[in-house]
Amino acid sequence: MAIQKLYAGVKLREVRTGLGLTQKAFAEKLGVSLPYLNQMENNNRPVSTGVVLALAQEFGFDVTELSIGDSERMVTDMREALADPVFAEASLPLADLRLTASNAPALARAFLELHRAYRQTHERLASLDEALGRADASVQPSPWEEVRDFFHYCDNYIDAVDHAAENFADIAQTAGHSLHQHTEQVLRENGITLRHTDSEVLREFNEVERELTLSTRPPGATQTFQLLMQLALTTQNQLIEATLDLARFQTDAARAIAKVGLANYFAGAAMMPYRAFLAAASEVRHDLEILADRFGASVEQVAHRLSTLQRPTAKGIPFFFVRVDQAGTITKRHSATRLQFARFGGACPLWNVHAAFETPGRFLRQLAETPDGAQYFCLARDVSKSGGSYNSPVRRYAIGLGCEVKHAAQLVYADDLVGNSKQRFEPIGISCRICERHDCHQRSVPPLEHDLKVDPNMRGVLPYAVEP
Repeated sequence: MAIQKLYAGVKLREVRTGLGLTQKAFAEKLGVSLPYLNQMENNNRPVSTGVVLALAQEFGFDVTELSIGDSERMVTDMREALADPVFAEASLPLADLRLTASNAPALARAFLELHRAYRQTHERLASLDEALGRADASVQPSPWEEVRDFFHYCDNYIDAVDHAAENFADIAQTAGHSLHQHTEQVLRENGITLRHTDSEVLREFNEVERELTLSTRPPGATQTFQLLMQLALTTQNQLIEATLDLARFQTDAARAIAKVGLANYFAGAAMMPYRAFLAAASEVRHDLEILADRFGASVEQVAHRLSTLQRPTAKGIPFFFVRVDQAGTITKRHSATRLQFARFGGACPLWNVHAAFETPGRFLRQLAETPDGAQYFCLARDVSKSGGSYNSPVRRYAIGLGCEVKHAAQLVYADDLVGNSKQRFEPIGISCRICERHDCHQRSVPPLEHDLKVDPNMRGVLPYAVEP
C-alpha cells in the first residue's frame, strides 16, 4: 500500500506562531534549512519524518494533530459537495482536495459555504410553500447547520466552558455535596426558587418570578443535567456570550441554538469532569455502563463525553460518536478520527448502528474498514427514551461509538475481537454518493464520481456496473 504524503503547512505555521518563533529559529530546532521549512509551510513539500519526530521530541507536540482535524473534515465535506450532480463534469483527485484543505482552508470553507447556499436555493425553488418574491427569502445557512459546523470544527471541545464546568464540579466535591445538591444550592443562592412537578416539560424557567420548574418524570441523570443546564445559563452567561461573540454566527437563531448547545456542554462536562472522567475511563477500560453508574449519567451522555476528550494537554482516545433515528438520519455527529460523517442524509447501511434497533439493551460490536483502508472498532446500542407515562411517545435512537483499531485494546468490548485472525472487517463507507466501493450490495444510489455501465442483457446485485 502506498504511503500517503503528509501536507500540513497550515498546522506547522500554527505551531510555530503559537510558540512565538521565527521561521529561522523554528527551522534550527527542527534541524532543517530555512528554505526547506518555508516549502513545508507552503505545502510545496510534505512534512518529513524527521520533522515529525522533532516536533514530538522538542515540543511534545501530538503529531496526530498534523493529519487529523479540520483538514480531514474539510476533505470529506468537499468530496461530498463535489458529488452533487451540478459538478458532474468535475473530477478532482483526492490529492488536490487535500492540498486545498491544508494549504487554502479559507478557500475550502468558502466553497463549502457556496455549495450550501446553492443547495438551499435549489430547495427553496423546489418548494411550493416558498414564495419567490418574499423579502425574507434571501439565502442564509440553516441555523442548525451553522451550529453543527461550529462544534464540528472546534473538535467538539470548548476549552473555557470545559474548565469552568470542571471547576464547579471540584467545588461541589470539596464541599462534600452531591452534584445535584450543590447545583440546587447555588441556584437558590442566585435567587431561584425550585419547584418539582409531574409534567412532560422537562424544565421551565420563569425569568420574571425567578422560578425553575423541573419534571420528576425523567431519570435522575436527566434531572441533574437539566439543573446544570439552567445553572450554566444563570451563572456562566458571560462566558457563554463571550464564546458566542467569537463564533460570529450569521443569524440570531443560530446564536440562540448555540447558546443552548454551550449550556448543554457545560452540563455534561460538570457531570463528567474532564480529568476525573478521563482517569476513570482509562481505569475501567471505557466500560460505558460502569462510567454511567459512577458519574450518575446515561450511557448516551457517557458516549458523547468520550468523544469530547480532546484537551490539548491531556487527550483521550480519539473517538467518533453518532446518534441516528429509526429512519437512519444522523441527529448527532462528531469525529476526532479520520472517519467523517455525511453532512446530508444517513449513515452507511452496513454499519452496525442501524442493527442496534433490532437488539434493544445490547451492545453490538463490529470491525469495519473504510474505502481508504482505515480500520475501526465500532460499538452500537439503542438508547430509546420513554416519555414517562403510558400515553407518552417513546423516542427511539441508536448511538455509535468507535475508534481506530490501534486503540481498541484499551476498550473492554474488544477483548476477543482484536487480534483474532478469524474476525473479518466489514466494508463500510461514508455515503453512497461518494463511496468508492463498486460492488456494494447495499448501495442505494450510484456514486456520482464514476460513470455507469448498464447492460439490459445482464442483471447482477445492482442493475448497473460502476466504471473504475
